[in-house]
Amino acid sequence: MEGVCKENLTKTWLCVIWQVCNGFMSLFFALATYVQINDPDAGLWMVGYGVPALLCAFITLNPQVTECSPWRRLADLHVMISSAVIAMLGWSLYKGRITDIFQQEEGREFSGLMLTAVWLLLCRHSGRAPVGMLRLSTAVAITVFPFVAWLYYYINKELRSNWPSHCKTAI
Repeated sequence: MEGVCKENLTKTWLCVIWQVCNGFMSLFFALATYVQINDPDAGLWMVGYGVPALLCAFITLNPQVTECSPWRRLADLHVMISSAVIAMLGWSLYKGRITDIFQQEEGREFSGLMLTAVWLLLCRHSGRAPVGMLRLSTAVAITVFPFVAWLYYYINKELRSNWPSHCKTAI
C-alpha cells in the first residue's frame, strides 16, 4: 500500500506541508477546545473540538494513521454527529434569517463545527496515496483561514462587543 510518506524514503515537501497543516489545525482545535472552558455547555464543545485536535495530532505524527480503523471510525462518528448538529444549527440560522453569523452564538457554533467536519473529511483516506496539489492547496487555505479570522476578531474588539461575556474572556 502506498502511503503519504514512506518511512524508508525521503519525505516529500508535499508530505511535510500536509503534516504542518495538520499540526496547525491540531493547535487551532486545541485552542478552540480551551476557549470553551467558560461556555455554559463547555463539555459538549470541548469534545467537539478536542476530538479533531487529537485526530490531527495523530496525522502530524504519522500520516498513514488515517488508514487505521480506529482513526477512521472516530473521525466518521465525529463527522456524522457534527453533520446532524450543523444541520440543526443551519436550519435555526435560516429560520431566523440570520445573515451576520459571527455575531450569533449559533453562527459561531455552526462555523466551528463546519470547519471540523470539512477538515476531517479532507483528511479521510489521506494516508492511502501521496497528497496531491489540490488537497494540499485546499488544506493550506483552510489552515490559514481560522487563524486569520481569530486574529481579525481579536484585533477588532468592536466586532465582538455584542458577544456574550463567556465568548470574550477566554483569550
